[in-house]
Amino acid sequence: MPASSYPTLFSPLAVGPVTLSNRIVMGSMHTGLEGTPDAGVRLAAFYTERARGGAALIITGGYSPNPAGRMSEHAGVLDRPEQIALHRPVVNAVHAAGGRIALQILHAGRYSRHGDLVGASDLVAPINRLKPHALTDAEVERTIDDFAACAELAQNAGYDGVEIMGSEGYLITQFTSPRTNNRSDRWGGPYGNRLRFPVEIVRRTRKRVGPGFIIVFRISALDLVKGGLTAAEIVAQARAVEQSGASILDTGIGWHEASVPTIGYMVPRAAWTFAVKRIRAAVSIPVVVTNRINTPELAESLLAEGVADLVSLARPLLADAAFGRKAFEGRADEINTCIACNQACLDFIFVGKIATCLVNPRACRETEFPAGPAAKPRRVAVVGAGAAGLACATTAAERGHRVTLFEASKEIGGQLNLAKAVPGKEFAETLRYFRAMLSKGGVDLRLGASPSPAALANAGFDEIVIATGVAPRVPDIEGVGHPMVMRYDEVLSGKRAPGRRVAVIGAGGIGFDVAEYLSAPPQGDALAHFMQDWGVDRSGAVAGGLVKPAPQGAAREVTILQRKPDPAGKTLGLTTGWALKTGLAQRGVRIIAGAQYVRIDDRGLHYLQDGKPALLEVDNVVLCTGQQSVRGLYDEIMALGTPVRIIGGAERAAELDALLAIDQGMRTALAL
Repeated sequence: MPASSYPTLFSPLAVGPVTLSNRIVMGSMHTGLEGTPDAGVRLAAFYTERARGGAALIITGGYSPNPAGRMSEHAGVLDRPEQIALHRPVVNAVHAAGGRIALQILHAGRYSRHGDLVGASDLVAPINRLKPHALTDAEVERTIDDFAACAELAQNAGYDGVEIMGSEGYLITQFTSPRTNNRSDRWGGPYGNRLRFPVEIVRRTRKRVGPGFIIVFRISALDLVKGGLTAAEIVAQARAVEQSGASILDTGIGWHEASVPTIGYMVPRAAWTFAVKRIRAAVSIPVVVTNRINTPELAESLLAEGVADLVSLARPLLADAAFGRKAFEGRADEINTCIACNQACLDFIFVGKIATCLVNPRACRETEFPAGPAAKPRRVAVVGAGAAGLACATTAAERGHRVTLFEASKEIGGQLNLAKAVPGKEFAETLRYFRAMLSKGGVDLRLGASPSPAALANAGFDEIVIATGVAPRVPDIEGVGHPMVMRYDEVLSGKRAPGRRVAVIGAGGIGFDVAEYLSAPPQGDALAHFMQDWGVDRSGAVAGGLVKPAPQGAAREVTILQRKPDPAGKTLGLTTGWALKTGLAQRGVRIIAGAQYVRIDDRGLHYLQDGKPALLEVDNVVLCTGQQSVRGLYDEIMALGTPVRIIGGAERAAELDALLAIDQGMRTALAL
């Protein structure tokens, strides 16, 4: 597909005296690299790859303008000239790669996780137990000056601009919203007073850095919290910020304490464009559209339709640093698409780990896993084309090895073929990517092939990798062979369709996915249904953008059971699990913990709870009771004395998921 397929996406854009080469902005992300001992080197490698890959403007992770505003004890701060030296290698590397880069200035306010946090008021955030100190008038003035001083330091470090973080519930938002501002002085009360804080920050910053420096202001296009702003107030803020000297308006959706998912896989692509359109219609400076935009086709359509002037790709550039270059060169099928799982980016950050990406484990580890061909190409056999085997085969081929990939079934994918059936999960994109890379790498793909141990051992391969995956584990329950009993793979593959009333045994990730699959109503207009289910007002008239949810009816009556007495869903993703459980609860899906399974018969599932007999009268019972490794081939090859490696579920079925499988497959290929 030629670059002309995306003419708007790859058209230049003048921002004051600066011309951006295309419309792709790498949105700001918390990576955790900022606090590492070799942060300069690692951040330079990380951002340089994205600049080479086609991002016209990169926005860094957030740096606080003073110690009080940092997200945590070890988060980045830029408030002293001696810190500039840490930033120059990053800026110089991006410039050498042909990109532009802006430093995000983020004051966390009451979201800060340290003892010296401050806020517009002393109200405690629902997602942070720490109480902030309400800034005095003098402290507000100093904080405004700190923003401007931070921008000047960034300018001296060579950055092309800054992004002032004014959304997602951070300090600036805490001043503009009546939800978090109960002040009675000139910084509180009427909306004009509450607007003074962001307006003064932008005005003083522009005065400090002069006309040629880019100032991006990240505005909350939709708060999604009670007590938030109306659309009219947001538009007024956009105009005021523009008049104060902003060059670009970036858009954020939802506060971190919002009870509506905004970027997880359950959110339809480009769901929030209605809020961005209102801002773009009100201002004359460029506007950025963001959230759940993960293909060049979608980016092009949004820009061509006039939704915005630029498109922000944050997680999509974690998934594939070369997103822009591949699209420009007509290689969109080779883009490793972000599937919005959040498992290795946001979920890692929230537990203090350095971010990476489920589909691209090399993200944020560029210095640990350098690219390039292998020193000595080898003949490699990979058996099994599930997640681990595909990652291993494609990475090995990319490094120049001659790879033969055996798969017993008639299609690649393994467990990914089941996961892609779950509503919202985009593993079909991952499989499209792997197919393209198998072809590009010249991998000899042999479907419907189950080589014998002797054939593999005697075929002259230098390396043999076994990735034969897992099989569903069938528990020892009386009556488990009853016709009403189904395995999760039979259900998700569509081979068997359960009746109206279903019991799901097992409350791990697969159990919840099956419950979602079984209870989800027909999709229809997915975007309209999402807004209805979560109570999102698109008219702009309601403060905060929330109305009463009106969830659709469930397709089936589903009950999830688990043996453990603990609350179910502990293994679900930190940033998506709550939304999955909320959605299931809205449809009436029951969860029973502490169940002791007795038997399954014509009446249904008999179990004990608190020692008392109970019966679930159901049409079918679906087993989501774990997995066991399929490793017979590995054991037989080992018995022949032939060197062999084993990866993925074949090595360890417990706690297996695509994140671990793809990571191990890549690492194994790099070690060949």
